[in-house]
Amino acid sequence: MTTSAKLWPLAALTVLTFAACSKDRSSGSDTGVASARSGSVDLTGAGATFPYPLYSKWFSDYAAKTGVKINYQSIGSGGGIRQLSEGTVDFGASDSPMKDDEIAKARGGKVLHIPTVLGAVAVTYNVAELKEPLKLSGDVLADIFLGRITKWNDARVAALNPGAALPAKDILVVHRSDGSGTSFIFTDYLSAVSPTWAKAPGKGKEVQWPVGLGGKGNEGVAGQVKQTPGTIGYVELAYAKQNKLPVAAIRNSAGQFVLPSVQGATAAAAGVAEKLDPNTDYRISIVNAPGATAYPISSFTWLLVYENQSDAAKGKKIVDFVRWALTEGEQSAAALDYAPLPAAMATQLDQRLNSIRVGATP
Repeated sequence: MTTSAKLWPLAALTVLTFAACSKDRSSGSDTGVASARSGSVDLTGAGATFPYPLYSKWFSDYAAKTGVKINYQSIGSGGGIRQLSEGTVDFGASDSPMKDDEIAKARGGKVLHIPTVLGAVAVTYNVAELKEPLKLSGDVLADIFLGRITKWNDARVAALNPGAALPAKDILVVHRSDGSGTSFIFTDYLSAVSPTWAKAPGKGKEVQWPVGLGGKGNEGVAGQVKQTPGTIGYVELAYAKQNKLPVAAIRNSAGQFVLPSVQGATAAAAGVAEKLDPNTDYRISIVNAPGATAYPISSFTWLLVYENQSDAAKGKKIVDFVRWALTEGEQSAAALDYAPLPAAMATQLDQRLNSIRVGATP
């Protein structure tokens, strides 16, 4: 663990890297899951690191309530998708939805995406001269990360921050050096607000960054930003809050400048949920969502489960757990800096669980 990891107040939570699907985790060993299967557990899962602290609490609370033991390996979204597809775990978890070709390759048949909670990506910076939160629009933010805006006192930045003491210093971009769900959400947003960014580098857990320095994990990006004046980067909301990092207010689709928050992420989901097709598969993006209070760089994280559960006993346990998570479990989200699902969506998802066929073959 690097020295910059001391920024995180709870060493046990260093696996939380927004969505944080690091490449080394995603390609990690399956031995943890294999050993878990040999133990006295009822269900095994693997995947996204971002929701791990909340999932860990859920699994503990659920075991205390029902006696059902769930072992979850936080190895990254890519690893979770791979292990679910290969049938080495009972469920997966991901911060980015599976692609059609990934679903087609899954050995267990059709995969359902069940949103559990939401997260937000915060833009953090190191500009000592600023006494109020920096304000940024999507197009300006994209041009900063494209290397087109290179000075803090650039006219476009100044226009968004009237009266602010913006220095005539270079802007130094810091981005993730590892593949991550945080980068997927951030670049998904930049692609939505900037046609230039959408063409290249586009969106993904890993992209070819035009400019800047790389940092591994949230702690790597935050460490670079905190130690180097003039920098700007992005980290997950929970990490920014718990480490008291300065964060920018981002102009949303309604024209309002909104700071990242649990409430803003939930509002982003609510604005999209109202327009969802009843038959949606929930593989949806909520970046730049409608609504005056919506924070524009927000996303779901998903549990991945097979629609056909050939093992009837395990299938029932999965359905029962997810149903509990969408009701009682959601109540724990905000306290751990996750945004709970809008109530209407949680109800829709509870009904969608009825489509899981327990005891069925792929």
